[in-house]
Amino acid sequence: MFCYQCEQTTRTRRGDGCANSVGTCGKDAVTADLQDLLIHLVKGVSMYAHRAAELGARDHDVDVFVVESLFTTLTNVNFDPARFETLIAQAAAMRERARACYEAACAKAGQVPEQLAGPATCDPGHAMDQLLQKAQEGAITVDLNRVGADVVGLRALVLYGIKGAAAYFEHAHVLDQDDPAIYAQFHRLLNFLAQNPTGVDDLLGRALDVGALNYQVMQQLDAAATGRYGHPEPTAVRTTPRAGKAILVSGHDLRYLEQVLEQSAGLGINVYTHGELLPAHAYPGLKRFPHLAGNYGSAWQNQHTEFADFPGAIVMTSNCLIEPQPAYRARIFTSGPVGWPDVPHIAGRDFRPVI
Repeated sequence: MFCYQCEQTTRTRRGDGCANSVGTCGKDAVTADLQDLLIHLVKGVSMYAHRAAELGARDHDVDVFVVESLFTTLTNVNFDPARFETLIAQAAAMRERARACYEAACAKAGQVPEQLAGPATCDPGHAMDQLLQKAQEGAITVDLNRVGADVVGLRALVLYGIKGAAAYFEHAHVLDQDDPAIYAQFHRLLNFLAQNPTGVDDLLGRALDVGALNYQVMQQLDAAATGRYGHPEPTAVRTTPRAGKAILVSGHDLRYLEQVLEQSAGLGINVYTHGELLPAHAYPGLKRFPHLAGNYGSAWQNQHTEFADFPGAIVMTSNCLIEPQPAYRARIFTSGPVGWPDVPHIAGRDFRPVI
C-alpha cells in the first residue's frame, strides 16, 4: 500500500507516506489497494458520463454513485474490504450504464462513440487476488519513475480535492440538494485524471478548478442545511449528562442525526452529539427535538477514551472513525459511507437496531 492523502500520514521527508501493512489511520493494505481500484474504475465511469453530459445526457444513479464512491475512500470513513468488493462490482455495472447512456446520446446526435481505453475498459476480475493485482493500475504512485514526484503529487492534489468536494456534496445530496452541473464537473475532472496527465500547467489549472468546484459545493451544502433546518444561531450547549438511556452521534451528517432524533422521539432516550456534530445544536430545526440533550466529549481523535466511557449506543455518520475498541465495540454502529469489518452497519437509515 501507499497512501499520503491526510495529515495522519507517517512521513519523514517530502513524498513519504503510509507504506506498511497498516496506515496510521488503521487502514490495512488490502483495503487501501481496493480503494485505489475503486477510484480507478470510477474514473472509467466518469469517462463515459463526461462525454454523455457534453451531449446533454445523464444518468442520475451514475452521478450519485460516483460521488458516494469518492467519499468512501476518504480518511477515517470505510475500512471494510468486503464493502469495497461490493462497490467495485457496482462500479463495473455503473460504468456499463454510463457507457450505454453515452452511446445512446451519440446515436441521438448522429455521432460515432469514441473507443475509450484505460479505466474505461479495465476488467477488475472477481477473486481477491485479481482485484489486488488490478489495483496496481490505479496506484497513487503509478508512473512515478517516468514522470517524477511533482506530476504525481499534482495528480494527487487534484484527486484529493475532488474527494473532499464529494464529501460535502454527498452531505448536500442526503439533504435532497442536487445540481446536474456539479455532477458534470466531477465527471470532467475525473475524466481528466483518467488520462494520466503530465502537464504541470494543466494540472495546476485543474487544481484551481477543483477549488472553484468546492466553493460551488459548499454553497449547495449551505443552502441544503439552512433550507431544512434554518440559519444557525448562537446557542449554549449542555455538556453535562441527563439521567436516562443515551445515544451518541458522531461525524458530520445532520440528516442522519435528524433521523436518529425522529426515530427515538418519545422513547425516553437522550441523544448527544460528539466531535464535528457540535454545530448541529445551533440549527432551529434540530433544536426542536427536546431529547437532543447536549454534546459529549471533544474531538474525533479522542474517541477511544470517550466512547469507552459513554454508557450508550454510538452511531458514526461520516469520516471520523478510528478502530473500535473492545470496551465499546458491541455498541457502536456505522451508517452511510462509514464501515469497519464486523461492526453492524445501518442500511437505509433505519436506526431501530441502535435504539
